[in-house]
Amino acid sequence: MRMKFKKIVLVSFLTVYGAVFFVDAQSKETGKEKFTQEFELEINGEYRYFYDTAQFEGQASQFPAIALTPKYTIEWNKGRESINFTGFIRFDRDKNRTHADVRELYYQRAKNNWELNIGLKKVYWGVTESNHLVDIINQTDVTESFDGEEKLGQPMVQFTWSTTNYGSLDFFYLPYHRKRTFNGEKARLRFSTVIDKDAITYESAAKEWRQDLAVRWSHYIGAFDIGVSHFYGNGREPLISFDQLGNMNAFYPVINQTGVDLQATHNAFLWKLEAMYRSSKLQDFTAVVAGVEYTFSNIDGNGLDIGVLGEYLFDDRDELALSGLQSDVFFGSRIAFNDVNDTAILIGGIVDLEKSSRIFSVEASRRIGDSWKAVIEGRIFNGINSQDVFLINFREDSFLKFSISKFF
Repeated sequence: MRMKFKKIVLVSFLTVYGAVFFVDAQSKETGKEKFTQEFELEINGEYRYFYDTAQFEGQASQFPAIALTPKYTIEWNKGRESINFTGFIRFDRDKNRTHADVRELYYQRAKNNWELNIGLKKVYWGVTESNHLVDIINQTDVTESFDGEEKLGQPMVQFTWSTTNYGSLDFFYLPYHRKRTFNGEKARLRFSTVIDKDAITYESAAKEWRQDLAVRWSHYIGAFDIGVSHFYGNGREPLISFDQLGNMNAFYPVINQTGVDLQATHNAFLWKLEAMYRSSKLQDFTAVVAGVEYTFSNIDGNGLDIGVLGEYLFDDRDELALSGLQSDVFFGSRIAFNDVNDTAILIGGIVDLEKSSRIFSVEASRRIGDSWKAVIEGRIFNGINSQDVFLINFREDSFLKFSISKFF
């Protein structure tokens, strides 16, 4: 674990401890219960097995791991003010996946029609299933998940102004940029060249201390849920290129990104759209995800819901798209049993319309008793085309993952 992360974790825990000490002191002094506190802890054991022979030298096939996710919340002033903390620590065979992070540690104040958040926080934008184009605030934690669902905490000041008739406006001041960590030498799901995040530079002379800004307007109009956003600052996705000797040139550009997300509800249909335009000195491009989800509800009379999903993905960077999703179709099914154990299954696949590349995935989860949860996940890379410069690195990295969590 690098010293930077040690400092982040130490400062975060000291901050939370200081908040707890302050609350206890105030409660003893006044003799009244003015604060409410809640602490949760998740301990997760995980095993990933890559059943194909490794493509690159040094890669392993089996990865046992353990992770801890502590959460702490303290509220006062009738719930209008709070401090919220979520930590994360993982120990894994891959040294780059062994890491600690403060996912969230922020102060929140809400009053009437405004809300203020200060600290490290996670913010999610978007409506589509297969790719979240407009979700730009937080850095992706690619060591945790291939699909980009896991995010790092982002230092920010967020101010939200809400109105009944005109929707909500979110303003973001982002004073620090967090680099993306890539998988290490032993890991699967990595490039042929191991990427050291410290080797990735910045276009901006201010580097990670460049002051970024973002704004988003969102509103509900009848059956439509609309969001329009703009981001200006260090991009969350580095521009990466390799020469014939494997030497890497990578940096974070300064970008402008304008995004739109739209969801329309009609009976059992959900129509979804995410589109964005990103510009920088070296690269301008447009990307779109559009699709539909239809849910067959209570099929067996016992709460079984089956959703059918289809989406089209377009990115005009073509082979330069770091996601590999330049002209693809996503299809899938979401099955919710709505039982006491919260059993759910998500099955999906992505097919490249220009090449033969296909990715299939399945994820099933179920609670066991009151405090346990089991998850099974599989991902299959099939028929990866040799001209697919992104996915070709993962063609032998199909895997199965088993995990079980205990909640306290």
